[in-house]
Amino acid sequence: MKKAFFYLVIFLMIQFFASYLFTLVAMLIDMSAQSTPMLIAASLLSSVVAVALFVWRKWTPVGRAFMKSRPWAVLAWSAVAALGAIVPSMWLSDVLPELPNVVSEELEGIMRNRWGYFALGLGAPIAEEFVFRGAMLRSLLDWGEQKHLSHWWPIAISAVLFSVAHFNPAQMVHAFLIGLLLGWMYYRTGSIIPGIVYHWVNNTVAYVMENLMPGTEHLSDLFGDNLVRIGMSVLFSLLILVPALYQLHLNMKAPLSSPPGGEPSA
Repeated sequence: MKKAFFYLVIFLMIQFFASYLFTLVAMLIDMSAQSTPMLIAASLLSSVVAVALFVWRKWTPVGRAFMKSRPWAVLAWSAVAALGAIVPSMWLSDVLPELPNVVSEELEGIMRNRWGYFALGLGAPIAEEFVFRGAMLRSLLDWGEQKHLSHWWPIAISAVLFSVAHFNPAQMVHAFLIGLLLGWMYYRTGSIIPGIVYHWVNNTVAYVMENLMPGTEHLSDLFGDNLVRIGMSVLFSLLILVPALYQLHLNMKAPLSSPPGGEPSA
């Protein structure tokens, strides 16, 4: 348990120092530290440093066992599941009490910038999977095994930490649910690669939607007040999501050299 919180602190410190560094850079070149280029640069730097540090310190061990098992079906269904979860997630945000979005302007600026995709679409999914699943959840699974707990306890704890680490109430419910799914995928495969694929597709869809249909945050933005269309869109998406999760359940298995909770193969 202590290791998991240690990894979280390290990850947050990396983000803080990256932000601080580019605040100083912004002051030197007479630019706002909250400008989109500075935010993108700070995000990319924190992602690169986090991955490099966690690999160097072997907090997230890297191996080839998972990819040698030819997990193409798992990777494909991970992408399909991410696509199927988009509309249900939007619907859930609509029916839950509205939470403050404290970084909405910053996120919109990053997603509408062509370089923002490298930060949110590529850097964030890789870095967060290395930290939250490859290091944090791995240590929590070891802890849960020592305490004779169900694997869902470590997965739930890691999902809570993942949601809190976003520091944005509007994202926390979505991040928690995704954290549960990504944690389950890691537990079943012993690898962060399926999670990276899911995370990448999820963030890529958000980026594309923001650029093609700016301001589309709710299903009502797409379908107005037509409850029939909203219901049909959710149902259609569930017909994609549920079979994808079932196929993942059938296909996911950890390589013999990489048991869940043991050495993951990134």
